Amino acid sequence: MKKTRRYFKDIYPAGPTYVRAIRTGDFLFISGCTARGSNAQGRSPVDQLKVILDRITRMVAKEGGKPSDIVKFTTYVTNINNWWPITGNHKEIYDQYFNGEFPTNSIVEVTSLAEPGLDIEIEATAVLD
Repeated sequence: MKKTRRYFKDIYPAGPTYVRAIRTGDFLFISGCTARGSNAQGRSPVDQLKVILDRITRMVAKEGGKPSDIVKFTTYVTNINNWWPITGNHKEIYDQYFNGEFPTNSIVEVTSLAEPGLDIEIEATAVLD
């Protein structure tokens, strides 16, 4: 199956050693997204989550998909207590983007992320029809 590397420079450019996403057939594999370079970097986890979900859903849309086509998240957080359980503002943000058609999601606590002021990073997989 052919693999096409996607850069999405207008949405969220990748680093020097990886691409933002790879499309193969109906699958779109999206590298970890953070709020890096946005106004949300260094702000609350909720502010960062909004930026990240916006970036991911825009990349999926550029490939002809919709939020419900996102089937898998792996979410890395620097403080699990800010993320679990998912209630309140977090839940409202997920509802805004997915309207009840949520992806699977593994939430993993890590020591730190690539830059200061980043508290969440999400990798995504979408299946596009």
